[in-house]
Amino acid sequence: MKEYDPKAKNLLIKFGITGLFLAGLFLVVSGYVVYSQFRIDVPAKHFAVLTRKTGIDLTNDQEISPDPNLKEAIHKGLQREVLPEGRYFYNCYNWDWEIYPMVEIPADSMGVRIRMYGEDLPPGDFMSTSEKHKGIIEEVLKPGRYAINAIVIDRETKETIGRPRSKSDYIEIIELWKPKVIPAGYKGIVTNLAGPMPEEPNQLLVAANHRGPQEATLDEGTYYLNPYTIRINAIDTRSLRFDLSEGGDMMFPSKDGFPITLDGVIEFRVIPDTAAQTYVTYNDVSNDKVGSTAIAEEIINKVIMPNARAFCRLRGSNTSAREFIGGETRAAFQEEFQRKITETCKEQGIEIVQALITTITPPEAIAGPLRDREIAVQKKGQYKQETLQKEQEAVLATETALIEQKKDLVTADREIVKKITLAKQEQGVALEQAERDKEVAQEELEAAKDQALAILAKARAEAAVIGFENVADAAGWKRSVDAFGGDGSGFGRYVLYQKLAPGFRKIMTNTADSPLMRVFDNFVDETRDAPRPVTPVLSDN
Repeated sequence: MKEYDPKAKNLLIKFGITGLFLAGLFLVVSGYVVYSQFRIDVPAKHFAVLTRKTGIDLTNDQEISPDPNLKEAIHKGLQREVLPEGRYFYNCYNWDWEIYPMVEIPADSMGVRIRMYGEDLPPGDFMSTSEKHKGIIEEVLKPGRYAINAIVIDRETKETIGRPRSKSDYIEIIELWKPKVIPAGYKGIVTNLAGPMPEEPNQLLVAANHRGPQEATLDEGTYYLNPYTIRINAIDTRSLRFDLSEGGDMMFPSKDGFPITLDGVIEFRVIPDTAAQTYVTYNDVSNDKVGSTAIAEEIINKVIMPNARAFCRLRGSNTSAREFIGGETRAAFQEEFQRKITETCKEQGIEIVQALITTITPPEAIAGPLRDREIAVQKKGQYKQETLQKEQEAVLATETALIEQKKDLVTADREIVKKITLAKQEQGVALEQAERDKEVAQEELEAAKDQALAILAKARAEAAVIGFENVADAAGWKRSVDAFGGDGSGFGRYVLYQKLAPGFRKIMTNTADSPLMRVFDNFVDETRDAPRPVTPVLSDN
């Protein structure tokens, strides 16, 4: 057996500790390198563009890697997918990356995307029809932020908006356009620029979704439509006023050869339902300004003025100059002018709100005499009208007086009827009250009779009772008197003594012949031998 060597053991321990330290140091350094070199921190409102440095080479017709996403990326070059905000780890040996701000579309703009990669478009097409084709993308970007690998340029200046990139590592170009705003009172005329060719190319308006002017119009509002595929022209459908003198002197010969000049005001508007037809018929390309069509001048020059001149020349040639001064003829001319120009313009998509002729001017050589004559005729008519008015006023006054008289009669009749009705009502009430009083008095009379009979019966009964009591008392007194031998005086003295005796207790006198004692003198002899009286008994009968 080998002998145990402590030095070797200590040396092995030192080597082990040193190895563990170096391994831990290696892990720490490797972790730091991985964390610092492989880490991709994408801050808020930013995205990361990745480029693969290793893998399959691209072909000559490929601008970027054809791989659809980063997980399946095997080709070299710029990748289609970007990394949104967050933290990621990618091998810096295989990958390179750049961080850029997100594409931001302002609130008053829209973004038109132009794809820089993919297959070439078929001949005749300028819009990208699928994800694999390059070119203009039909869908636009509305206001907001988008993680799209693109640069934003101004449509007019073609200058880059925002921070310029140090590398050409973008795959799309976004042009900033203003959305189409159709104000109130306007209609949007839609022209399809990228659809298929119409089946009937000789029509002013084509079928929906075909290339050319569309029959359907847009109402007021804001529209985010691709200007490369859809052109919108806002046409004013509000009422507009036009002075006939602004289109030049409106002059025509009368029936008798005198030149007549007139002036007037016409208020018109484009009929909204046929605005597209009117636009393609009368609008000139020179009138289009920033998407809004100033078609009013074209309508005036091509529709209103020709119709007005045609009517004035045809109708005016059948009317003498003298008739134009008369009020009735001018009024008829005005009404017919309004009606005819309204009918003819409506057939051409224009609504005439009002057509008013303000002045008709005949030649001055005949205007004065005719005017004086017309004034005289007008005054004559005025006088006749005033006379008729006075007569009407007299008739009206008479009728008013009759009406007032009838009104007073009706009022008087109403008051009479009212008073008669009230008197009849009061009479009825009084009769009813008298009948009620009579009935009450009759009932009271019967009650009084009954009460008198009751009182009489009661008095007779009480008298009978008193009589019976008197008879009974008399019988009792008679028996008492009979007890004294029929001597009533004796019975009276006896009763007196009975009344007085209980009241005496003691009699004091000084002489036997006192006046007081003399009271009893008359009773001594008479009562000494008298029999004892019998107490009267009252009979109940």
